[in-house]
Amino acid sequence: MKILAVCIGNAERLPGKSYKTGIYKHRVGGSVLVDAEGLVSDAICNRKHHGGVDQAVYLEGSLTLDWWTKELGRPIEPGTFGENMVIDGLDNRIVSVGDRFIAGDLVLEVTSARIPCSTFAARMGDPRFIKRYTQAARPGVYCRVLHGGPVAAGMTVDYLPYNGEKVTMPEMIATFGRMLTAQDRSRYLSAPIHYKLRNILEAQSSA
Repeated sequence: MKILAVCIGNAERLPGKSYKTGIYKHRVGGSVLVDAEGLVSDAICNRKHHGGVDQAVYLEGSLTLDWWTKELGRPIEPGTFGENMVIDGLDNRIVSVGDRFIAGDLVLEVTSARIPCSTFAARMGDPRFIKRYTQAARPGVYCRVLHGGPVAAGMTVDYLPYNGEKVTMPEMIATFGRMLTAQDRSRYLSAPIHYKLRNILEAQSSA
């Protein structure tokens, strides 16, 4: 695998909205430094729901974006979904929590699936896109940064699958907001999931 594109965004207003968003990403040339909070100089406007150490970097697989290009009948260029990196040859459906992507000094660990929101729907110009994206079961991938470093398009990526019990991206988006069985909750908690989801599941376990 390799990095097909690196994307960052500026704070911009969505059409018809009063707030600014960093969802408009564009491909950049050269290298970009990635630290614990994500890509340096990438705009994150709503820190309550976006960014942070457990969703510092957002990945999309090129095979998934190819699928969306056919599904929507128009090109989906790198950055369209607000992603920071596109990984060539990756299908989001195979990714699980705990999987690692290594490019040079950079080490990323998967924590959660991308959950669509109203800003994403507005960006795509389709109020029904939240439902469409959820039903497609090919969610983008959020990662924490285990070790920072510079990244650039063309860098080789080593993909290391998690060796524990799997919590896949399709499963995460399908179960979002739902009560898990005790067995599934235990499986989720055994993986290095996003700390916000961990807090929710631990609270359910003790209830």
